[in-house]
Amino acid sequence: MDRKLKHWELALMFGVLVALVTGSWLGREQQELADCVIRFHVIANSDSAEDQALKLAVRDRVLEQAEGMYPEGATLEQARQALEGHLNLLAAAGREVVEEQGYDYPVSAQLTDCWFPTKEYEGFALPAGNYTALRVTIGEGEGQNWWCVAFPPLCLGAASETVEQAAQAGLFTPGQAALVTGESEGYVLKFKAMEWLGELQGFLEK
Repeated sequence: MDRKLKHWELALMFGVLVALVTGSWLGREQQELADCVIRFHVIANSDSAEDQALKLAVRDRVLEQAEGMYPEGATLEQARQALEGHLNLLAAAGREVVEEQGYDYPVSAQLTDCWFPTKEYEGFALPAGNYTALRVTIGEGEGQNWWCVAFPPLCLGAASETVEQAAQAGLFTPGQAALVTGESEGYVLKFKAMEWLGELQGFLEK
């Protein structure tokens, strides 16, 4: 009986060790990727069809404005500084859309750190984890979110080509580019493991 208990203890200790090592590796890989991008987070006023459509219109205008603010060949830090220095202009761009469509909701823009779930887009995907994000909130901010990437600008045009260009510019390593475009072997399982890890860490921190 004692010997069987020891086997269980060893198995449990081994499982914990594997989880810690794997979690550390996955967390580091996600963090390295997070250090290469600025996410984009738009929150609608509500879940009504009208407010959700308005959210997408605001998204398009703000993304277009943000992309025009980056210096040519911008680094991540230059992009961050450009966004930080023009948050009022980005919010104003969102308000213009709101007013054009006949609403009077306020619009705010800020750079913040927040947790994102795993998201798949056309041509690329990003794992769950904490990222710096440009967050735009419309009105009460009680509607469904929309997530993408503000920098590099992956949400306008051909994302896979933009990822390749970002890699050529040194913004992504070849391994990171392969990971986000799905060319990395086992990337779906890896992304899911990153999400489980984030959920576990959030549970333990409660």
